[in-house]
Amino acid sequence: MDAIIKSFPKTPLSDHVRAAPEPAGPRPSRADAEAAVRTLIAYAGDDPGREGLVETPERVVGAYDELFRGYRQCPADVLDRTFSEIGTYDDLVLIKDISFHSHCEHHMMPFTGKAHVAYLPVERVVGLSKIARLIEVYARRLQTQEHLTSQVATAIEEILKPRGVAVMMEAEHTCMSLRGVQKPGALTITTHFTGLFRNDSTEQVRFITLVRGGQR
Repeated sequence: MDAIIKSFPKTPLSDHVRAAPEPAGPRPSRADAEAAVRTLIAYAGDDPGREGLVETPERVVGAYDELFRGYRQCPADVLDRTFSEIGTYDDLVLIKDISFHSHCEHHMMPFTGKAHVAYLPVERVVGLSKIARLIEVYARRLQTQEHLTSQVATAIEEILKPRGVAVMMEAEHTCMSLRGVQKPGALTITTHFTGLFRNDSTEQVRFITLVRGGQR
């Protein structure tokens, strides 16, 4: 028998979970955005009118539509359905090595890495690909890694209401590897734990051990 797919109950959610962010003001037109790119090209010292750069503003704005599509997506919509037929399973569900890329809100430069997410389900689980999609929604915005980690954990906590959530993210930031101190290869690791993962150190250790490839 196929699993029964059941919608989540309607319960209060944090603003960043229940809806896409509201624009701070009127959104500039595409023409305005392309003009801004031409200004930046000129500021860098090149000629926005030369052959190789004439179509660059259009391409950059198109890339922005893709790279920052998370501003037009709602996290709650991603996790809006669950599978209720899980038998007696009550142990953790871990999805690790989920690749992601985002942009640092301080320098608007990329940071890329992997996310590891676990939760302890109560009566229902979510499709595995939905966790990756949730990360994409938040990552495709201007971010700090700390905030990104917290948002992913909070969304899973509030929507799935499991017994605990664990999120670890490790990433390389180009604002540190390509500029400033210029230290390529340096990784930033952030974690966020809720429920049993926060209150029981053995669950934290088990999560980290499984993420690192060991057994416990």
